[in-house]
Amino acid sequence: MKTILHKSESRGHANHGWLDTHHTFSFANYYNPERLRFGTLRVLNDDIVAAAEGFGTHPHDNMEIISIPLRGDLEHKDSMGNHGVINAGEIQVMSAGTGIFHSEFNKNKDKDINFLQIWVLPNKKNVTPRYDQISLEEIEKPDELFQILSPNPNDQGVWIQQNAWFHLGNLSEGWEGSYELKDKNNGVYFFVIEGSLSIAGQKLNRRDGLGVSETDKIDIRTDTITKLLIMEIPM
Repeated sequence: MKTILHKSESRGHANHGWLDTHHTFSFANYYNPERLRFGTLRVLNDDIVAAAEGFGTHPHDNMEIISIPLRGDLEHKDSMGNHGVINAGEIQVMSAGTGIFHSEFNKNKDKDINFLQIWVLPNKKNVTPRYDQISLEEIEKPDELFQILSPNPNDQGVWIQQNAWFHLGNLSEGWEGSYELKDKNNGVYFFVIEGSLSIAGQKLNRRDGLGVSETDKIDIRTDTITKLLIMEIPM
């Protein structure tokens, strides 16, 4: 088993006033040659956007882009004709493929929002762009690692153009379990949204990340109430 630990305070950070952001991997003006990506996981940004502010219209192509609001309401508009709001407790995915333009704004005029922006390199280029958004309420289960993303359009959660699976866990204090990989050639990146726990014997706290590879099963034990994001991706 191989592991790589990324402590919360080691992430890249930029505060633009309207945007306070932390980058787990190299992004924009943050460049660390040892933090380019983990397998096909290219971007993991922890963004706080001020009231009524946001990202103006900008392009993407050949990237799988996942947004997970943690607090607040994110307004989305794109060149495919989609226009709506992504709320905390939902997940959004875009396959940028041959190219799209989109914007993201804080829908609220009186409070900030916090969301995770995740980019995964696709396994197929120049596909027709696609958008999807679902509520996690119907699939969320306490003290379980429930699936929110997969490579299969007919499977639970959203899907992307990559051999990847994402799970979330809303776990109680003292919970013990394990994550078994869907594909033994993949690796897993754990991101602690809230709480503290041990993964493969490694102690993690809020906003810490841990990459694990060359194994097929990983043990987990929580120290406190914990919200955990699990991203299994090709290496």
